[in-house]
Amino acid sequence: MSRYLRLWLLAMLLCVPQAYAAAPPRHGLPTIEFAELPVEARHTLSVIRKGGPYPYARDGVVFANRERVLPKRPRGYYREYTVTTPGALDRGTRRIVCGKPVECYYSADHYRTFKRIREQP
Repeated sequence: MSRYLRLWLLAMLLCVPQAYAAAPPRHGLPTIEFAELPVEARHTLSVIRKGGPYPYARDGVVFANRERVLPKRPRGYYREYTVTTPGALDRGTRRIVCGKPVECYYSADHYRTFKRIREQP
């Protein structure tokens, strides 16, 4: 590898924004038991299991996983759903994201962090 190419690569690495440099791992996410979820999240999961109807127009849309926090999957694998936030005037920050067949994650902070939901059989 030429000296100039090595210097260019080093410069590119140093210019990477901190948000990407410190990206969380794609595996080993913490878990949360179904019973530990907020009541509203448990309700959202029951609506997801029934296949709707969903209270928000954006419920069920493809979640692109741009934050790269969840395990990498093909586009279209994940769908997002709103968890009602008491007192919020909009959709709030709480979401459940599910993959096929049944792999669901809870985010209380609008996708910054996720916990895999452990449901009882």
